[in-house]
Amino acid sequence: MRYLDRLQPLALLVMRLALGAVMVGHGYHNLFSGLHQHVELVRNLGLPGWSGYLSSVAEFFGGLLVLAGLFTRVAAVALCIDMVVAIWKYHWHNGLTGNGGYEFPLAVAALAFALIFFGGGPIAFDHIRAAGGGGKAK
Repeated sequence: MRYLDRLQPLALLVMRLALGAVMVGHGYHNLFSGLHQHVELVRNLGLPGWSGYLSSVAEFFGGLLVLAGLFTRVAAVALCIDMVVAIWKYHWHNGLTGNGGYEFPLAVAALAFALIFFGGGPIAFDHIRAAGGGGKAK
């Protein structure tokens, strides 16, 4: 199965595209059409209102960065934290698979968690940026 190792860059690209698309879509809605409602929801969960703004910005712009593979690890940290807090404060009481359950945010958090450790891969702007800086990109 060593031949599958050669496809790891493609796997990282697919992970980034899936995570980025989901987060941009979700963040776009929160940031551009439902920001006030999102901030109020966050306040009602017992968190400070400013964290609603922060989560919306992290979801949209973090998703864009992950899509591009630019500052992938930093963006993935923000997205992973965002999803863990969403699970903890909003989805947990619904169970894994119940209505509003945490199965989907858990999968999204797992993608972000993996990208924290693997980075964006060679098909990413991070790789180009690192290679252009004289160092070997990973």
